[in-house]
Amino acid sequence: MDGYLGIILIVILVALLATGGMFLLFRPRERHAPPVKPPQAPTLPEREQAPPTGVIEDDTVTTTIPPPARPVEPVVVPEIEIPPPSAGRMVRLRARLARSQTSLGKGLLELLSRDRLDDDVWDEVEDTLITADVGVGPTRAMVEELRTKVKVLGSRDHGEVRGLLREQLLTLIGADMDRTLHTAPHGERPAVVLVVGVNGTGKTTTTGKLARALIGDGRKVVLGAADTFRAAAADQLQTWGERVGAEVVRKDEGADPASVAFDAVSKGIDDKVDTVIVDTAGRLHTKTGLMDELGKVKRVIEKKATVDEVLLVLDATTGQNGLRQAQVFAEVVNVTGIVLTKLDGTAKGGIVVSVQRELGVPVKLVGLGEGPDDLAPFDAEVFVDAILGNGDARP
Repeated sequence: MDGYLGIILIVILVALLATGGMFLLFRPRERHAPPVKPPQAPTLPEREQAPPTGVIEDDTVTTTIPPPARPVEPVVVPEIEIPPPSAGRMVRLRARLARSQTSLGKGLLELLSRDRLDDDVWDEVEDTLITADVGVGPTRAMVEELRTKVKVLGSRDHGEVRGLLREQLLTLIGADMDRTLHTAPHGERPAVVLVVGVNGTGKTTTTGKLARALIGDGRKVVLGAADTFRAAAADQLQTWGERVGAEVVRKDEGADPASVAFDAVSKGIDDKVDTVIVDTAGRLHTKTGLMDELGKVKRVIEKKATVDEVLLVLDATTGQNGLRQAQVFAEVVNVTGIVLTKLDGTAKGGIVVSVQRELGVPVKLVGLGEGPDDLAPFDAEVFVDAILGNGDARP
């Protein structure tokens, strides 16, 4: 009995052990979430790779890559020219002047050298002078004087006639007028030159050429771009200044011209320059408001320095219309000198006589061409000799 009981206990024990093993064998295992991989930007094939500039984007990240540094372009500094000195410039340009004016002199000499000088001939002399813009009044006075002297001499030798004509022309042009251009500094202040005139006369070009001539003579110059109505005028003056090493004071288009002029003069005083040249807007002489503004420019300048020269630029081809312009400008700013431009392209040089006679203001400079050095001091004797051609012209 005890043996059976032992066997039964053993069987029960074995059964329990078997049941526990099966439980362990078939127990469900714990499941772990797979690791999360960080997102990666999509990769393009090698031949489709995006350039390494700009912004790269995907669904989760945006990366900005700075562009490669661009090479710095060198600043081109214009080469400063060394202008020739002004001494002798008028003599060098005499031939050019003579080519345009000789027809006037030849016509007069031919008429006065005729065997018979009747009223018809003297009328032709008058017409020739009037056509050359000498003016009716000066022409009649000159012809009357010539008629008297020819009668007294009783001779019409070519040399004598030329001498008489030369003498009368010099008297008309005013060989004894003071044509000094006041551009030298006085004390610690520079000379100030105000350049005025209507549109199209070559005013800005004259300003640049004058600066070039003064620098050629060893002067230090500041330019004031007070023509603020045209950006092109300031750009043009800037080009002139860069060519010869003159500093240009300018402001934005539409700025107050008087303030530009004031700043230019202040700059000239601070830098201790010799001459300040102020280019003004080309104003139509019929517009009173603009002419008043020109007077304001002059008054504002005078708060800092004396205005030594007011140069009125006239186109020699405009004839008597140029004379009317001169009269209006003279009333506003007290013109001290005339600059005649485009004198090389016309036989109307008699405008020199008309302007001076009406205003009592001398022609101080003449423009004889398009070249940068084609601005010269006016010399009455050289001018008359050029009109009459060779002969006793000065060397």
